[in-house]
Amino acid sequence: MELPAYDAILLTGGGARRMAGLAKPGLDVGGRPLAVRVAGAAAGADQLVVVGPPHGVLADVVTREEPAGSGPVAAIAAGLARVRAGYVAVLAADLPFLDPAAVTALRAATAGHDLALLVDDAGRDQLLCAVWRTASLAAALDAVPVHAGAPVRALLAGVPDVVRRTVATPDGPPPWFDCDTPADLDRARRWT
Repeated sequence: MELPAYDAILLTGGGARRMAGLAKPGLDVGGRPLAVRVAGAAAGADQLVVVGPPHGVLADVVTREEPAGSGPVAAIAAGLARVRAGYVAVLAADLPFLDPAAVTALRAATAGHDLALLVDDAGRDQLLCAVWRTASLAAALDAVPVHAGAPVRALLAGVPDVVRRTVATPDGPPPWFDCDTPADLDRARRWT
């Protein structure tokens, strides 16, 4: 089955409070910055929009939320302003094991739906590892006040058609694993 074209928004900003202020997307896992690893998972995107510092990512567009540091909802809105395709992947830059197969699975799951979310092995939604129908994301953003600290979960409030997918990697670390703390980063480095 041929999937429709998509763009990708890669979120590389954030305060990294749990990482002692270190910019997570620039941290090395397996010889590459986290942001570069995640960008590789979206290699099939027509356009890669990086919101925040590029951290070595070769992006089609680099932009920033206004004001800088105002949170992921504002960053998603800034990225969406540059999206042209009918579908868009929204990805956090701290997912070292996200791969093209996981993104493709989400894209396939989005067919006929508003949104497909990656779900971890405990059943938690990975809100920043998702593929949206672009019009649905725009409508969700219109319904949420884009201000500093607006929670990403608020975007789901008015979305009636969400598909959740658990994507497993048979011989490797899970694609939903994110590096939020130094312990997570150490674990990711051991896995590579």
